[in-house]
Amino acid sequence: MLEIIEESASYLRSIIRSKPETAIILGSGLGELVDHIEDKQEISYEEIPNFPVSTVEGHSGKLILGKLGGKEILAMQGRFHYYEGYNMKKVTFPVRVMKALGIKNLFVSNAAGGMNPDFVVGDVMIITDHINLFPEHPLRGKNFSELGPRFPDMSDAYSKEFIRMAEKTAAENHILIQKGVYVGTQGPTYETPAEYKYFRVTGGDAVGMSTVPEVIVARHCGMNVFAVSVITDMWYEGNPVKVSHEEVIEAANSAQPKMTLIMTELLKQLQ
Repeated sequence: MLEIIEESASYLRSIIRSKPETAIILGSGLGELVDHIEDKQEISYEEIPNFPVSTVEGHSGKLILGKLGGKEILAMQGRFHYYEGYNMKKVTFPVRVMKALGIKNLFVSNAAGGMNPDFVVGDVMIITDHINLFPEHPLRGKNFSELGPRFPDMSDAYSKEFIRMAEKTAAENHILIQKGVYVGTQGPTYETPAEYKYFRVTGGDAVGMSTVPEVIVARHCGMNVFAVSVITDMWYEGNPVKVSHEEVIEAANSAQPKMTLIMTELLKQLQ
């Protein structure tokens, strides 16, 4: 595994023009942020040794390097999901490569279904914690001490400092934000009314099919993490709502400017 990670990282080192310390993973319908990146360098996943290829509409499958908020960044326009058939080692492989490239901070975004009755479609929810309901753990199997500890602590998975900075930015720009717990499930089906109710009762505020594996691996290898969910559909008890991928993408697109502003301003404040 170490050799495979290094092979991918070595290839990228040979062609990238910058040395970013922050990476951004963009979720379904949230790729517009790359339009704000200056001095872009684009690399297709297909060019990178050992990289999976995204198969989902709304995930274009490119690494974008350049400047955002005055900082050198690396952005993944398109991520990998467990439901696509990849195992968790493949789903989280890009995070391992990011670490090998010197990435210290990971920003993650996703489109999620809201369960908190105080939320509405189009809200941006800062993730404060998560509940992992994936059937496979990304750290299952042999642990390589070069990558991180056997039993990593997850009591502070999402940086409190980044959350504080993002809240300040939102307030200064008159953006209403939510905070809450993200429930990660395997998908690809959207939730039944009973599942929504179950997730809500267990402490969830939003639910989706990504993010948790990447965050676990990022924390395993010592990265600082900031994550947001864009609420693209809402569940209300006693009022089930049908959901389609097209509607999720449309709702995510409409909320992108708020997420982009928060992440850009957060980057400006990084030392």
